[in-house]
Amino acid sequence: MLCQVWRPLIKIANLGGMTSITISVADERTVTALTASVVELFAEDAGQFDPSVDTAWPVREGADYYAGIVNDPTCLLLIATAGDRPVGHLVGKLREPTTLQPVRFAVLESMRVAPDLRGNDVGGQLARRFLGWARESGAQVASVTAYAANAGAQRFYGRHGFTPQSVTLRAQLAGVPS
Repeated sequence: MLCQVWRPLIKIANLGGMTSITISVADERTVTALTASVVELFAEDAGQFDPSVDTAWPVREGADYYAGIVNDPTCLLLIATAGDRPVGHLVGKLREPTTLQPVRFAVLESMRVAPDLRGNDVGGQLARRFLGWARESGAQVASVTAYAANAGAQRFYGRHGFTPQSVTLRAQLAGVPS
């Protein structure tokens, strides 16, 4: 099973003299590193674009959540590292067909690359591995959600074949800091 094997999938050598980047399938030993990357994502993304998100969630519950899905064959958890430093991750999940949507979806639930490594194809490698896994797993559609105000993420996903499908509109009523 893909999620149960620890092996380097991709090695990106010498990014401007920096240690090479290794992208591997996460396992029980790397859940802590993956969670550390998710903590950074929440601070950078939701912390900037969505005040209704509890940005402390991955600190409080992330390790248990990812430990619970790391061996699930319907999930893909990738970790990008530079030596011992987690520098990115991707979490993908398969969603089975329903009577409303009778197609198998691959959902890119979470992805991040450290800001100092963006533009070096680390994100591209993660996205391409996700899309390959999705095809191999029989998904007919891949989807990802990005904040409307995060134009950089939307451009990135667009370069990898994702196109806008729907728009979520919100009205702040009360109790959410802005």
